[in-house]
Amino acid sequence: MADGFRIEKDSLGEVQVPDGAMWGAQTQRALDNFQISGIRFPRDFIGALGMMKYLACQVNRDLGLIDSPMATAISQAAMEVTEGQHDEQFPLDILQTGSGTSTNMNANEVIANRAMEILSNGRPGGRKVHPNDHVNLSQSSNDVIPTCIHVAALVSVEKDLLPALHRLRGTLEKKSEAFANVLKLGRTHLQDATPITLGQEFGGYAAMVAHGIGRIGNVRWHLGELALGGTAVGTGLNAPKEFATKVIERLNDLSGMEFREAENHFEAQGARDAVVETSGALKSVAVSLIKIANDIRWLGSGPRGGLGELKLPTVQPGSSIMPGKVNPVMAEALLQACVMVIGNDAAITFAGASGNFELNVMMPLMAHALLQSLQILAHSVSAFEEKCIAGLTADEERCQASIEGSLGMATSLVPRIGYDAAAALANQAYATGKTVRQVAMEKSLLTPGELDDLLNPRKLALGK
Repeated sequence: MADGFRIEKDSLGEVQVPDGAMWGAQTQRALDNFQISGIRFPRDFIGALGMMKYLACQVNRDLGLIDSPMATAISQAAMEVTEGQHDEQFPLDILQTGSGTSTNMNANEVIANRAMEILSNGRPGGRKVHPNDHVNLSQSSNDVIPTCIHVAALVSVEKDLLPALHRLRGTLEKKSEAFANVLKLGRTHLQDATPITLGQEFGGYAAMVAHGIGRIGNVRWHLGELALGGTAVGTGLNAPKEFATKVIERLNDLSGMEFREAENHFEAQGARDAVVETSGALKSVAVSLIKIANDIRWLGSGPRGGLGELKLPTVQPGSSIMPGKVNPVMAEALLQACVMVIGNDAAITFAGASGNFELNVMMPLMAHALLQSLQILAHSVSAFEEKCIAGLTADEERCQASIEGSLGMATSLVPRIGYDAAAALANQAYATGKTVRQVAMEKSLLTPGELDDLLNPRKLALGK
């Protein structure tokens, strides 16, 4: 044996494992085989995996399948994994066996070895805890891994993403109220349109986020359905009938959330449709946020050569060469996060279509992509709300400056003089550089009082 290594055995034979590693032979084989991306499973997933091992052990003890001393040791070791005490012992690449078996065995081996330390109180030759026979009892990678994906994702939805979106919605609504009397020019096709208020514009953004919250909320039901109990192919072989129900009851008590056993285990293991659905909802939210972030940075463009209707918070210098330049960096960070979410959704879509017969074989990739999307969306939304939206102010003079000269003002004259005559006025105003009001007065189509009434920007914005 080489220095610094110990010999571990599995069904394929002997393997050299580094002395300081808590994992065993199967993890080491996967570590040797899958040096591909350098991307590991996220903390949320490892935490969920530790929690499932903890709960499974508790239920196996209650069912008389493991004695109390062993169950106590396994439970302590699994809870340590849940809490992140052994994250360095989970080195495996996400691009591995498509079932995630390598990472499931990584957890089984780490927990088994740690449990043996606990049972022996540091003395050599303690009681044997087997990663398969004891830690993985009543389970299979094929039901544990999809269960952990759902658990980690739903926890992230509830604790990270939805709170961030609610905060953003609330701040946008406050800005809508603050900007309620700020008149500005509406724009369609990037061209001048009729007047609106800045508050109306921000009210639209708040409504977009509210709809996104609803879309994310809709995935709760399907994410709440867990594959646990199906074991290898959905039949539940080697698991007591009541095992999954009891584990999930304990999970609900600990998490305060509502999970339930899958109605059909063959669907729950053969397909990953709930993950695809969740990713699709995240993509919809990302698309909404891209529109909002783009509008914010365009409305704040300038400060002198652009629209300049908004004043964005100055959070950092914007250029290494141009003094005084400040860029819309928080909007840009959000835009990049949203693009990553859309890219992850494409990966998840293809991976979701890779279920053959009784198992999807791209679950590690789906776990990584979904949980990454949830985290970066939650964090970027929080940063955007706190460091950009909350500090926005309006340049009211700039907002109103372009209203009178807008050719869109001719729209309000249509009910009185007809579409063709109003179009002729707009064309002449454009050709001569005059306002619609000036051309209408020259043609004496309407009295000054009528024009003042019809071309009142506040009445146009409020539809009165």
